[in-house]
Amino acid sequence: MRRPIVERHSDNPILTPDDIPYPVATVHNAGVTKHDGRYVMLFRSHRENGRSLLGLADSEDGFHFVPRPEPFLVPADTGPLAEYEEYGLEDPRICSLEGEHLITYTAYSRHGAGIGLARTRDFETVERIALISQADMRNVVLFPRRFGGRYVRLDRPHSGIAPWSIWRSESPDLVHWGNSRVVMTPLQYHWDEMKIGPGATPIETERGWLHIYHGVFSTMDGAVYRLGVALHALEDPGRVLGVCDRWILAPEDPWELTGYVHNVVFCCGAVPEEDGTVKIYWGGADKVMCAGTARLDELVDLCLEESRPPLGTLGVPAPQA
Repeated sequence: MRRPIVERHSDNPILTPDDIPYPVATVHNAGVTKHDGRYVMLFRSHRENGRSLLGLADSEDGFHFVPRPEPFLVPADTGPLAEYEEYGLEDPRICSLEGEHLITYTAYSRHGAGIGLARTRDFETVERIALISQADMRNVVLFPRRFGGRYVRLDRPHSGIAPWSIWRSESPDLVHWGNSRVVMTPLQYHWDEMKIGPGATPIETERGWLHIYHGVFSTMDGAVYRLGVALHALEDPGRVLGVCDRWILAPEDPWELTGYVHNVVFCCGAVPEEDGTVKIYWGGADKVMCAGTARLDELVDLCLEESRPPLGTLGVPAPQA
């Protein structure tokens, strides 16, 4: 039997709704980073009315997390972002850059899905910066350094005009974004042919930026969400050096196969370690949080040695909402 690329943690799921000290129906799709020597997880939860908020949990080892007693970020009820967050906050990513932690999240409202940006230095207080996209946009991840003084992000326009693909944009100030272009597309009749989207904050390696992304395949039993990896050039992250031809993680455990949304592993966070491994975090079936480990050099090798074109034959058209 072939050794799995991602070794699931023996205590999965590592965080469930029963662990949270306030009423929630789900715990999933969390961004994770290190702060002051500990792991901090910023997770999404559905309230029992169906709308989402963001909660925090802390860990010493990256696997056993203790949730904080109150949510960290809830939809604004005043100010310029209140109108755009009225339906909830979803799928946060954390980019630790220049002494602060930048949080991108989906702000959902009657206008659709846009991207909010917030910052914190200590995970005790948080400041909203701006809505940094129009609708419809999801899955924004920031690169954790600047390029020629400019911030760079990966994003995924939510459009039925063409298959959902990964784009690259840049900004001088984190608020105003442009110079956008597509960098990865789905591949027809491939495991990610329906849509792809950025996952965890990219990780800098000697050979490029390793990016864990999600891909979706439509079956007779509904969509299946899996994880893949791509490698972006160090000095030009809009240039993709390779995309692994196969997935690295697929729904297998009962809590990934059945839950709020069946057949889903969805990653918003990964933390590289000094020993050359990376801790990968994913939501299982939009219900619970799971974790596992992989070797960074093996993931990079997969991108370069078992690669498919990043801009290949487009997948099937995105279904209309």
